[in-house]
Amino acid sequence: MRSLLCVLFVLSLCAVSARADNYTLDAAHSTVGFKVKHLVISTVPGRFNKFKGTFAFDDKKNSFSNINVEIESASIDTNEPDRDKHLRTAEFFDVEKHPKITFVGENVTLAKAKKGKLKGKLQIRGTTKEVVFNFEPQGTVTDPWGNERVGFTAETTINRKDYGVSWNKTLDKGGVMVNDEVVISIDGEAIKDPPPKASTDKPAPAPAPSPAKK
Repeated sequence: MRSLLCVLFVLSLCAVSARADNYTLDAAHSTVGFKVKHLVISTVPGRFNKFKGTFAFDDKKNSFSNINVEIESASIDTNEPDRDKHLRTAEFFDVEKHPKITFVGENVTLAKAKKGKLKGKLQIRGTTKEVVFNFEPQGTVTDPWGNERVGFTAETTINRKDYGVSWNKTLDKGGVMVNDEVVISIDGEAIKDPPPKASTDKPAPAPAPSPAKK
């Protein structure tokens, strides 16, 4: 019986040590970008400037889980204000009705320094489709201020028409102004969340006993 209890105790310690830690994207050192063919002959890049994301990461298993990313669609930026204004309209992202682009990823465990596939649900303009990112961890590091960081890259290609982003114009010599296929790429750097602070609340003192009646 004693040996069984010892085994259970060791297993419980292993489970605790293998628990994944929570991380938050560092937007100042991350990029959510895209690129699309324009007029058949060139590729136009763009990005979203406002986004947030969280996930759990187990360094020992090199696994990522509970992946949630939220992007403000109105923050689209292609370095051309008039074009960005058009992209925010109902002909493209319709940001007034659909202010958020979201991605919820499935769990992925990878061998060290190996590429893998990250499946998840991508929602644009209220339409949700399954996508598969080519996912590659970039390692972990502790910065000069003691923060634990993890990096990764992810890339996938979608058809924008699948999400109702269908505006286009036909060119006189054939082809279209904007290609249907869009490459989405993420260069991510995330910081390990600090441990929860221990509660400093002290229990309220017990009320003084009522004086005895004479």
